[in-house]
Amino acid sequence: MLTYWGEQLKDVDLFIYGRTTYELMVPYWPNAAKDQNASKEEREYGVAFDAIDRVVFSTTLQSVDIKSKLFNENLAEEVLKLKQQPGKTISTGGVTLPAQLLEAGLIDEFLIVIHPVIVGQGRRLFADAKLPENLGLRLVDTTKLPSGAVALRYLKD
Repeated sequence: MLTYWGEQLKDVDLFIYGRTTYELMVPYWPNAAKDQNASKEEREYGVAFDAIDRVVFSTTLQSVDIKSKLFNENLAEEVLKLKQQPGKTISTGGVTLPAQLLEAGLIDEFLIVIHPVIVGQGRRLFADAKLPENLGLRLVDTTKLPSGAVALRYLKD
């Protein structure tokens, strides 16, 4: 998985996170980049992750790390401004923030990885999104990973 996600990061120059995902990702991955006890894959992913700037949307955080910029309002307006700037791909993750971006029509591409594990509880992907209609997606790529997981890349029609 880390090798796959590391490859995906080559096309990313900005992460957009909410508080929860930000607090899960930072400082874990920047620290993993320097941890000699981490696996080679963890260190490589950590280096790639830490090279990418981050924007965090939160009404509760007071500060973020030096590679991140904090916003506490106007999610759709600020993300639209970011999308209009030159650069590569903007990536996001988590549950709540992607649902809000989906509602605002600000997601152009979906990369969803299905893991061969069935769980009986937990938050459902996009369960919080309130869409006026079905969102048409076109499958453009599939990748079977050695773990048995399958990565599906969709573009919004």
